[in-house]
Amino acid sequence: MTPALLTPVTEGGQQAARHSLRAQLEHLEAELAGLGASALPAASSAASPRLLSLAELEVVRDRLADRVAHARTSIASEAVAQQRSRVLLEAMLLAPQRHRWRRVTGAAIGESGCRQWHVRPRFGLLGVLGNWWRVHVSSGCP
Repeated sequence: MTPALLTPVTEGGQQAARHSLRAQLEHLEAELAGLGASALPAASSAASPRLLSLAELEVVRDRLADRVAHARTSIASEAVAQQRSRVLLEAMLLAPQRHRWRRVTGAAIGESGCRQWHVRPRFGLLGVLGNWWRVHVSSGCP
């Protein structure tokens, strides 16, 4: 008795397998586009148009699935870094004297533009000696 995985693919079975793989590829490409992963390296394409075999379609699917997983991971790690920066900014605003000379950029918290929050002493050297610190918000790009 031959296991189901080792049975030869019939013509109708091959068409069904191709259809299934194409549907999977379409789903993965749509998901990758939805994740905004255009900055990730593109998948290699064939030199000329041709019909891919089942094995080649599976390789393309697996590579695309890897790209989707990589995009998800990078988006998740970026979200964690942005959350940490937001928490730091909140702590800086609540107690600037505990965060001397710290700086948080708008890009670090996921905002566009060039705004920055920087903890600086009030009145220069006198503020350093008197422990008078404040959060200075930049006006944006130069």
